[in-house]
Amino acid sequence: MDQANLHNLLTAIARGEISPQAGLAQLKNLHFEEIGDFAKIDHHRSLRTGFPEVIWGPGKTPEQITEIMLTMQPHHAVVMATRITPAVYQILQNTIPELFYYPAAQICALIQGAIAPQYAGEIMIVTAGTADLPVAEEAAVTAALSGFQVKKLWDVGVAGIHRLLSHRHLIQDADVLIVVAGMEGALPSVVAGLADCPVIAVPTSIGYGASFQGLAPLLTMLNSCASGVGVVNIDNGFGAAMLAGQILRTAGKLAGKLTK
Repeated sequence: MDQANLHNLLTAIARGEISPQAGLAQLKNLHFEEIGDFAKIDHHRSLRTGFPEVIWGPGKTPEQITEIMLTMQPHHAVVMATRITPAVYQILQNTIPELFYYPAAQICALIQGAIAPQYAGEIMIVTAGTADLPVAEEAAVTAALSGFQVKKLWDVGVAGIHRLLSHRHLIQDADVLIVVAGMEGALPSVVAGLADCPVIAVPTSIGYGASFQGLAPLLTMLNSCASGVGVVNIDNGFGAAMLAGQILRTAGKLAGKLTK
């Protein structure tokens, strides 16, 4: 939305010609900013959905990622890019020296000030094995940068179920769970049988040939006999964190409505 249109909208609201609610509805679907001929930045996404746009790294040149991040920086306290390899990060850092990198998650971020939890509740992330950690770390870093409290429980897969059961109290205290597993993908069903909160299952591409790069655990999770399990795509730690965040945000909104 350009300055003239924004002025006209605000004037109409001030005169009572448009309700504040109708004005907000218009603002939610504007404004984007064009960068060259390769990107259109959706500055109002956080207003519509609660979370700002996040940059997907693969397929973009380091120069494109740099320009997008610097364009977004004045508008957001955190600008995040996912699936950034160490080699690409080194190139980005030459132009943006303050860029922070999370190597395990392959996420880089421009952060202005300290990040404090903005939302009530806690996201707990559980992995079946150590090999699932890159996907789990992507979820953990995404959730933390989005303003959520995160707790981690690594390497508690069903091959040694006693490891999970010894932390049963953590499962039962969680507000929303992200469970990351490869191989046959059985862990989310087991966890959901112990938890009284939503469980987001994340299949990973870890496993032998018949796991078909994550297809086998994906199908296991989709066919879970435990209730309250939702499934995201293979290796999609980012998507799992966003879904968990929306669950907690919605819970907070509903709690606010109940107290009115």
